[in-house]
Amino acid sequence: MSNPLDPAKLTAAVENVHRAGMPGLFAEVRAGEEIWRGAAGTADLDTGRPVTADLKHRVGSVTKTFTAAAVLLQVESGEIGLDAPIGRYLPKLVPGASGDAITVRMLLNHTSGLAEYLPYAYPSFAAFPALADTGPQSMDDHRHTRFDRVELIRTGVGAPPFCAPGGSPGLYSNTNYLLLAELLAQVTGTTAEQYITSAVIARAGLRDTEFPTGAHIDGPHSRLYEAWFGMLEPPHEYSVFDMSYAGPSASLISTVADLSRFYRLLLAGEIVAPSSLAEMRRTVRVVSQEGKVIDYGLGLYPLEDSGPGGTFWGHGGTVWGGGTLAMIRADGERQLAVAVNLQRWNTFDSSGTLQPHPLDAALADLYRVAMYG
Repeated sequence: MSNPLDPAKLTAAVENVHRAGMPGLFAEVRAGEEIWRGAAGTADLDTGRPVTADLKHRVGSVTKTFTAAAVLLQVESGEIGLDAPIGRYLPKLVPGASGDAITVRMLLNHTSGLAEYLPYAYPSFAAFPALADTGPQSMDDHRHTRFDRVELIRTGVGAPPFCAPGGSPGLYSNTNYLLLAELLAQVTGTTAEQYITSAVIARAGLRDTEFPTGAHIDGPHSRLYEAWFGMLEPPHEYSVFDMSYAGPSASLISTVADLSRFYRLLLAGEIVAPSSLAEMRRTVRVVSQEGKVIDYGLGLYPLEDSGPGGTFWGHGGTVWGGGTLAMIRADGERQLAVAVNLQRWNTFDSSGTLQPHPLDAALADLYRVAMYG
């Protein structure tokens, strides 16, 4: 059983995040049949337009759960072998010994060993995680750049690998999910975006979830503000941005209500079969983009330090200026989806160590109130 929702505490927690420095945020929280939606702050710092809980939002790597679900549907139909070598399907993109050793599962759970292509597309990431010596100029340079997915993949595949295929810990790498997008295109005869839309988004009945067709977000949305660790002051606005650098790895647009519905149906075994869901929840150790070692499944991961009532599963995501977290308890009885319109608010000290910010504690408090009551 879940503790009942406390609207006053949830409203206070959201407002506390805004007061701690977040321009705007909005969320949906569910306990059983109870649903609370709330928002605080500003969607547009120039006009003062307030955020509302129904806005569309770039959800970043939350996209990976949708892509993983699409791949597993093709596994269920027999078109893809979960433990088959990727070279069987994409021999030109992952040739030779790597193509023979890297399996579809390794791409899904980030144990392929393949490098991340982002530092090559965005030199701002070239020294990641030693970001204190980098600048954000490449973000401005590429606001409207249309990246070629195959070229990004070749960059990641051709870079020095993080580890041998199947090594532990693996490396969280967007190269893996761009390869999965090409795999979907190969076996379905359509684009990955089209297949994910028909097989996953439409199946879940999501009305406000879509892949972008250009640099703009269609429909009401918040502007997105990037601080880049204090190097952009005031934060730069990056709402208009070509997401071809991410594709089915991290480009999806959605709402907190749609994300809640998607994860609720997924954990109930209504998007992929229960056997596929069990595979999604088999975790391995992976080094995250923040340099932390985390548990990661197939497009899903468990919340660290899950509290009473069971483990929460879901995914987080970031884009330039925007962040999202969607989590649901394993029994489906409690869940949270939250979107924020500022990213990378922490700053570095003289030794290059990221410093705590009041937003960190305020967001942690919101998550605690939302997920545990």
